[in-house]
Amino acid sequence: MPRSRSRLFPSADDAETAFYEAFERGDIAAMMAVWAEADDVVCIHPNGPRLVGFEAVRESWVRIFAGGARLRVRTVEGRDFNSQTLAVRSVIELLAAPEENAPVTQVFATNVYELTENGWRMVAHHATTAPAAEAPEEEEEADAPHTLH
Repeated sequence: MPRSRSRLFPSADDAETAFYEAFERGDIAAMMAVWAEADDVVCIHPNGPRLVGFEAVRESWVRIFAGGARLRVRTVEGRDFNSQTLAVRSVIELLAAPEENAPVTQVFATNVYELTENGWRMVAHHATTAPAAEAPEEEEEADAPHTLH
């Protein structure tokens, strides 16, 4: 007998853990079990477009996992903002190929979870590659990076 979706993620922490485990395994069923089945969920992958709706988000993860590359994912410097029905997590994702000594890519990510009638579900994931740290120039001051907001 299949498990009830409402019992899969009794807390936002459980949903967050399941999200990253599914990401590492490349498991589309486990990944989509984390997401709310709603037309207004939003996902932005690094350098990707804004995807809206469960089917668009699902298709993006299908394409990512179909590439066959598996990544180790670790999160650091987590910041949590929680209410009774909403949890926002800002993390730095450390992504690397599974082999030892593989280079690590830092990604800034914001994950939003909502308490639904089916338990805690992801409603937004926004990730962007962290800017590379540059060595300071000795002779002239480097221009400050331009941010849009």
